[in-house]
Amino acid sequence: MGVMKIINLAHGELMMVAMYIAYWMFVVFHIDPYLSLFIATPLLFILGVALQRYLINPVLKAESILPENQVILTVGIGMVLANLATIFFTSDYRSTPVSYATNAFYLSDFWKASPIELSLSIPWAVSFLFAVLITIILWFFLSKTDTGRSIRATAQDLDAATLMGINVKLMRAVTFGLGSALVGAAGCLLLPIYYLYPSLGGQFTLIAFVITILGGLGSTVGAILGGLILGIFESMTSTYLGMGWAPVGRFVVFVGCLIFLPGGVASVLRKKRFGK
Repeated sequence: MGVMKIINLAHGELMMVAMYIAYWMFVVFHIDPYLSLFIATPLLFILGVALQRYLINPVLKAESILPENQVILTVGIGMVLANLATIFFTSDYRSTPVSYATNAFYLSDFWKASPIELSLSIPWAVSFLFAVLITIILWFFLSKTDTGRSIRATAQDLDAATLMGINVKLMRAVTFGLGSALVGAAGCLLLPIYYLYPSLGGQFTLIAFVITILGGLGSTVGAILGGLILGIFESMTSTYLGMGWAPVGRFVVFVGCLIFLPGGVASVLRKKRFGK
């Protein structure tokens, strides 16, 4: 969103593709889904670059096409990916029966004097730690490397980035490939937790869209904070009102953000930063 100024509504379907890659790596080669991260992530990067170059970029060049049509294109890409998965893999639910899928550890195992008996799912905990590590790597890449700075410059001011000699076309391709690679990593991390089927990606696209709006369009820090806020709110809603109320709570946050904080968390951070 920050670089290309479009919302990718095929994001969840790209994650689904990565999950199928990790699934077949597990079935055929007995590779753990977490290790498949090193296989699916580069493959999704290549797929993302190809989609940007051969499908999205031609639409961006056509001045007669409205910006909304670029979003519709990503919807079409998502539908094609989901239907291809249905054709090749059927609609059957699949899972990776890893030994640790249902395991959990307790806080009292590490802290005998713990006042509460808190249990944590091992797959969720491992996925969270991987996500934190990937986020740190992403921050380092965007902040400390020349390519990362070029991506940020392209997001901030396209014309100025072009005048400074940045290859904007290349940065767009790298950015879309990077986004696809990241969601590919997410697919590998979520495979031990969720059942896999072709239409799985839709619900994650919806969650990602809410997080993007909550955090602020185009803001990486805002997206991180938005994800934490939404995750905590959904967990509390599920705990105190019931699991069925979690999607309701998600949309309450979404509508509330649109009404009272249209710029998202990022707008609050900018005001504090510049003292406005």
